Amino acid sequence: MRHLPLAMPAPTDPFWLGLPYWLVGVILMIALFVVFQVYYWAGRRLGEKLYESRVGERMGRERIARIERTVEKWGALAVYGCFWVPMLRHTLPWVAGALRVSYPWYVVASALGCMTWAPLWWFGGMVALWAWLRLAYQSPITAALVAVAVVAAVAVYIARRRKKRAQREETLPA
Repeated sequence: MRHLPLAMPAPTDPFWLGLPYWLVGVILMIALFVVFQVYYWAGRRLGEKLYESRVGERMGRERIARIERTVEKWGALAVYGCFWVPMLRHTLPWVAGALRVSYPWYVVASALGCMTWAPLWWFGGMVALWAWLRLAYQSPITAALVAVAVVAAVAVYIARRRKKRAQREETLPA
């Protein structure tokens, strides 16, 4: 029987640049928090110019308006919630800044979001990666089939969302 050299890193063992695994996770959480502050202040600085910017044009006025309604309804709680919604995660903070959401509440919500969402992805994502690497070591064909199945599932999901969006746009009155 082959011995598996791959294993989930121990929390205190050197992981990246000699730093322990847990400290790398903390650094990534802090970096995410800083990025969210930059998003907020960029949105606050841009204000209405956000709509004419390349990012604003690419997102579309309708999508930005939907995000604005969410922020106006939920305030800083929407900032916390945006961590859990993939496309909203990096757009809502800009809009929160443009709408001048209370900065102290924004800081609290983004800090809570970073402290709950980032560890889940850091540790959960690493567990999934190491599990797949272990599978690849034991059975490369099975690992390839799993990778193909995951890519196919993501492609089907994206195709269905695009189809639903296209159907919605067709039914909207002009």
